[in-house]
Amino acid sequence: MSAVTSQILVDESKKIGQQSAGQTLKAIARAYPGKLFFTLSLVALENALLLAYPLFAGFAVDSIIRGDTGSALVYAVVVLAFWVVGAARRAVDTRTFTRIYTDLAVPVILNQRLLNQDTSTAAARVVLAREFVDFFEKHIPTIATALVSIVGAAAMLALIEPWIGLACLLALILCCALLPRFARRNQALHERLNDRLEKEIGMVARVGAASLQRHYRVLSRLRIRLSDREAVAYLFLGTVAAALFVVAISQLALSPAVKAGHVYAVMTYLWTFVSSLDEAPTMVDQLARLRDIGKRVDPGL
Repeated sequence: MSAVTSQILVDESKKIGQQSAGQTLKAIARAYPGKLFFTLSLVALENALLLAYPLFAGFAVDSIIRGDTGSALVYAVVVLAFWVVGAARRAVDTRTFTRIYTDLAVPVILNQRLLNQDTSTAAARVVLAREFVDFFEKHIPTIATALVSIVGAAAMLALIEPWIGLACLLALILCCALLPRFARRNQALHERLNDRLEKEIGMVARVGAASLQRHYRVLSRLRIRLSDREAVAYLFLGTVAAALFVVAISQLALSPAVKAGHVYAVMTYLWTFVSSLDEAPTMVDQLARLRDIGKRVDPGL
């Protein structure tokens, strides 16, 4: 760690006792502003290209129908740019976040010693601390992509097909109204799951077969309940998606002299919207899990 980064971590540790997840994430962002800005800028550029691609695809379809191959080939350039940026982002973020976790693990261990935690709990919390780094490495790009895709696709649909855009807006409002309750219940399940995981190493060393079987059965039931809740949410969103496609197909069928490129753009933007909305339960579950981890792990940042 650099001297500047070390001083930031020391200053934060003076301000914060038992941190929340939000405070820990802010401390990490404050300690590594340059690395995170560069990595997340690549995420933003990748999302911008992703949002633009259906328009270029629709333009390419119409150009092909007109026999204008040269204009249609612009789409191939956009596709190449998207994959080049995506490859750069994946190469950069692994280097960035591996180094951040290396800096984070040691303060977590030392802080757990100061709190006189037993070895089982301390070891579990070092593993859990990785979730904060994963949030920046995996979840922020996913959340950013989902948000850009949802908002951007809905906005583009509102411009090119207002009624379909309105239907997407109503679906989004409905999902946002249901998500807080989903998050609260998932956080309660993650609290019970993490309580068990913190005791696991100690149980492996001390208890008998019957207690171990009971422990792993409880873990299994908790994970199944979380999975079932995700499956129900997935089915609900699938029903919403089907209803939106009914609206879209009905509207496009009523449009006089609709062009093939326009149909392709509308259907692609709508698919982008519903497939990104499908990420919402998983992301809410990850945030609920992170909130519980934030109550347990104080890395001393």
